[in-house]
Amino acid sequence: MPQIHTLPSHLVNQIAAGEVVERPASVVKELVENSLDAGAGSITIEVEAGGTRMIRISDDGCGIDREELTSALSRHATSKIGSLEDLENIASLGFRGEALPSIASVSRLSLASRLPDGDCAWRLQARDDDEALPDALPQGTQVEVLELFYNVPARKKFLRTEQTEYKHIETLFKNMVLSHPAVAFKLIHNQKVVYQLPSARNLDDQRRRLAQVCGKAFADSLVEIDVVNDDLRLQGWVALPTFNRSQADMQYFFVNQRVVRDKLISHAVRQAYHDVLFHGRHPAYVLSLTMDARELDVNVHPQKHEVRFRNSRRVHDFLFRSLHQALAGVQPEQQIESPGFAISQNLDRPLADQGGLNLRGQGGQGLSAGFSQFPSGDRSANLREQMQSYAGLLGTAADAEDQEAVAAAGQIPPLGFALAQLKGIYILAENADGLIVVDMHAAHERIVYERMKQNAEEEKVITQPLLVPVSFNVSRSEADLVEENVEFFAHLGFSVERLGPEQLRLRTIPALLKHADSEQLLRDVLADLVEHGRSQRVQDFQNEMLSTMACHAAVRANRQLSIAEMNALLRDIEHTERSGQCNHGRPTWKQLGLDQLDKFFLRGQ
Repeated sequence: MPQIHTLPSHLVNQIAAGEVVERPASVVKELVENSLDAGAGSITIEVEAGGTRMIRISDDGCGIDREELTSALSRHATSKIGSLEDLENIASLGFRGEALPSIASVSRLSLASRLPDGDCAWRLQARDDDEALPDALPQGTQVEVLELFYNVPARKKFLRTEQTEYKHIETLFKNMVLSHPAVAFKLIHNQKVVYQLPSARNLDDQRRRLAQVCGKAFADSLVEIDVVNDDLRLQGWVALPTFNRSQADMQYFFVNQRVVRDKLISHAVRQAYHDVLFHGRHPAYVLSLTMDARELDVNVHPQKHEVRFRNSRRVHDFLFRSLHQALAGVQPEQQIESPGFAISQNLDRPLADQGGLNLRGQGGQGLSAGFSQFPSGDRSANLREQMQSYAGLLGTAADAEDQEAVAAAGQIPPLGFALAQLKGIYILAENADGLIVVDMHAAHERIVYERMKQNAEEEKVITQPLLVPVSFNVSRSEADLVEENVEFFAHLGFSVERLGPEQLRLRTIPALLKHADSEQLLRDVLADLVEHGRSQRVQDFQNEMLSTMACHAAVRANRQLSIAEMNALLRDIEHTERSGQCNHGRPTWKQLGLDQLDKFFLRGQ
């Protein structure tokens, strides 16, 4: 066996670089995090050849003193922690003190910095025998990395194409600019400015930044989130379920402004979107969780991508409930104007049973009662006159008077008033912004489904004893979990007892799930509790059955509705949670604004 010996410092640095520096984007991440920790208000990122040839990060932060430049390039040298207590309460993004020496060991690195009151900047080449020389850099710090992996060819050959490496940098850049909106960022690739984003200190500026980074369609479909519970605060935006993706490529989540990837977080978000997202699609969001740093361990991954929560169940529940309630509360009026919250109201009027294009209203009035040309002048005033002309087509005479008064006052409901039924499938309605098209089956399906869920919650869980109790084996830890959570399982409708160290007996199940594989369902609940600290399995299974029942109970295609019935459906859509999507995640209605219609017909051009 070779003798035990101490590794040379350059080899130690290169081994450390293997953990910290995976590709050019890893270098950008470490250096930008240093700039943010230095209090930078503006950061410029310049790269060439996807970062393989050159990376230059410049900031206007607090800078580094001349005498500390050499220390900054030494291993385990940092100004961010000094004791175990600091390590347990980390408020900075970087703290290991390995980034600069590790990067310098696999590249040609230079470091320049100037203090706010410094006469000049000082630049140091990362070589053992170099001294710092004066430089004309303004206040802040600049790190230049040339020829990444030039001395580690085995690592260099694993790099992808220039375009692929640049895409990784761009993805990282988007995370950085979204997690730190108050900082101005610029990204330059091959001497071309790709992004130049000014500081975004208010909501309007942040929305503009979102549109620049994620696209206008995303920025136009957002629900704003700001929920506080003790030391937990969730801020940011989630896209309406109608804006979804084929892959999880527009999901940005930050914990204390740190970019993280976490199974617990992903699971909580998926659960919140469970009832409103089309099968196989992924939600889009930009969310930031702020919490006590002592409740969070960020020192579990060399590249600090992952975190560990001290109370993971509490965090999961907080995220799920915050997002679930926000999505449930979005009303049509707010989807048309601005996102917000709503209350629930159920459909209680019967629906007719014939098909065709319904052009008739009560009293035999035809389509002319609802349509007329807009003459030149104030459209809103003419619109109110039109609303009055068919507001009286609603239910009883008293209802008609109330609706006519509403229309006369200009208080037009968000989804307006029904005009006609198209092919027994769609309801056409006019509101203050133009034309509303409603998929009547999809909308009614959501209304019936929400009503069924509400009834099921109010009546509590109805249980059914098994004719023959089911006994099965589990692990000792799972059996302990059942014994510790008897009330939880009883709340779900399960009567389960422990027979031995690794054996359970199931006596009672929820009546709604009598045809389910009760043993497998209970095993799945236990698996969720072990991994996430909570389970939605039973509720999801019940909701799936209720959704199927609602689909069969909802008004079918080719059923002719009266104007009164169509208006009743519109009002219920406006007051039903999650009414923007059916139980399968498909949209239930669409707004076509007058500007869209004018553009299509070339009016005013």
